[in-house]
Amino acid sequence: MTGILVSSFLMIFVVFSFVLYIYILIDILRHEFTGYNKIIWIIVIICFPILGALLYLVFGRGQRVKK
Repeated sequence: MTGILVSSFLMIFVVFSFVLYIYILIDILRHEFTGYNKIIWIIVIICFPILGALLYLVFGRGQRVKK
């Protein structure tokens, strides 16, 4: 019984992480950043997918160029 719960939780975590990763990549590509921030964020997201996505949500969205 616990094996089913663990595998269900793992599956939900993997799907959520994948959706978050794709959302963050699209968000970075759609917006303008100052300097080399866009390239830096893409490299961070590729090297550290889950941690990079969370860091972008906390710190990166404030670095976008305001229109």
